[in-house]
Amino acid sequence: MTSVDRWLLPDGVEELLPAQAAQVEALRRQLLDLYKRWGYELVIPPMLEYTESLLVGLGSDIDLLTFRVTDQLTGRMMGLRADITPQAARIDAHSLGREGPVRLCYAGSVLHSKPKKPLASRSPIQLGAELYGDNSPASDLEIICLMLETLRVAGLDGITLDTGHVGVYRAVINAAALNAEQEASYFDILQRKAKTELRAFVANLPVSDGVAGHLLALNELHGGKDVLAKGRQVFADIPEAIEAIASLEQLTETLALRIPDLQFYFDLAELRGYHYHTGVVFSALVREHGQALASGGRYDDIGEVFGRARPATGFSIDLKALLGLLSPVTEPAAIFAPYDPSPTQWQFVQSLRESGEKVICGLPGQDADAACDRVVRKEQEQWCVVSLN
Repeated sequence: MTSVDRWLLPDGVEELLPAQAAQVEALRRQLLDLYKRWGYELVIPPMLEYTESLLVGLGSDIDLLTFRVTDQLTGRMMGLRADITPQAARIDAHSLGREGPVRLCYAGSVLHSKPKKPLASRSPIQLGAELYGDNSPASDLEIICLMLETLRVAGLDGITLDTGHVGVYRAVINAAALNAEQEASYFDILQRKAKTELRAFVANLPVSDGVAGHLLALNELHGGKDVLAKGRQVFADIPEAIEAIASLEQLTETLALRIPDLQFYFDLAELRGYHYHTGVVFSALVREHGQALASGGRYDDIGEVFGRARPATGFSIDLKALLGLLSPVTEPAAIFAPYDPSPTQWQFVQSLRESGEKVICGLPGQDADAACDRVVRKEQEQWCVVSLN
């Protein structure tokens, strides 16, 4: 290893220098205070857990993203968390064990063995909120409103809410009676929205024209509000699909009344997190950023593996992904205290700090730098603060 290589970081792993760290930390504090005002309690799960509890409930994707290490005390396999969601579910189901609705929030670093998306960070700072113990549409509505308020507090506008419901896909699959291999192929094609490939795949299936129409139509049902009306028409003979579409209509109508300037995009074949989501799924986008900034959905019964099956809905956001969209944090000017070993100066400096001032104590030979606009001086046997100008 050359001397130059020693300071290189792994691909996708970043450090935050003072200006960026100030932005992220200021926003983290703002958002956790916001969640507190909404009744969400802060939890701080460990960075490291046994894989038996860390890799449950979220499907195979989280398994592939997780770094593993061996516990030197027990020989058991442990994982560095790649997502805080299952940890929050464990806390709700096992550590707290409360009855009724429980609201939890969190903020912490996670590590990914590979980037989730091209150019994505492998060391995100994940912040989110989860609502457990209620399976009504009111919980989904509250979580989505909190997610949108999160972006508003971050200073973002022009938000588009991308919504879907995994119940539509499941209803279509059940009606088509595809076997496991056929469903896996169909799932993969839908994720890529490969129209030509889908037509060829469906043409080779031993299904009726009506079922083939359902399978083909699902790939086209994305866009504006008219998508829901088209979905009702196409899937009129699949009650479960109609029920899922109706829940989306009700949810978005209420959101439109609460947040009139909110834009909507619908995708009835949205399969992100399909292996653990059980109902509505959603993400938030802004014009300045090409990918979803925040995302979430309903994932009922995730706590079953911890001994208590609990309804759940939530969202998360990567604070690092917001960096390029945040306004710079303006740090207040500091006071410079020239080096002086006297206890009276120290006591004066401490009183300034306790009053909220930022004071930099100089070292021997050090002068005030550009961050300082005032200086501590002794005048007439009294310490005071005077302007450097």
